[in-house]
Amino acid sequence: MLERFIYRLLPLIQKLKLRYGAQETVIATLRGMGVRIGERCRIYTSDFGPEPWLIRIGDHVCISNDVTFVNHGLNWPFQDKHDSLTGFGTIEIKDNCQIGVRATILPHVTIGPNSIVGACAVVTKDVPPNTVVAGHPAKVICTMDEYEQKCLDKHIDIPLDRDGARKVLEKHFWGEDG
Repeated sequence: MLERFIYRLLPLIQKLKLRYGAQETVIATLRGMGVRIGERCRIYTSDFGPEPWLIRIGDHVCISNDVTFVNHGLNWPFQDKHDSLTGFGTIEIKDNCQIGVRATILPHVTIGPNSIVGACAVVTKDVPPNTVVAGHPAKVICTMDEYEQKCLDKHIDIPLDRDGARKVLEKHFWGEDG
């Protein structure tokens, strides 16, 4: 009886650690669940599906809030005909990538190194290296070099302290009146 209770409690504890834990706790919890994770990663999501061991994350990767990993396919309608029909697939995120808020990554997908997946994108196929993808289904919208230039063009030099940053940003966006 106690074993069954603990067995049911474990996923809840894992979800709490993923949602509220420090980054070190999040990474350790995910590794304990079977996700392979490189160095210097930031992970802010908790939805790694029921097969987290099919997910690999490279070095220096940032995964934003509410990203969903789906590592199985849709084959329920065929279960009456084929008992053991499976539709599992791996997901791999290579080095130096960022996955935007609420993106969904489907099975059999590799996200190439030095790439960005935009917010709310649905990634159904491999993302080439050095690209930015967005939309659903996700499509290449520019190269990383082009995106870097866009970021530089919009750059606002702000102080590191929060109060100073607030003053500069309010003045920049709202004018002198703030």
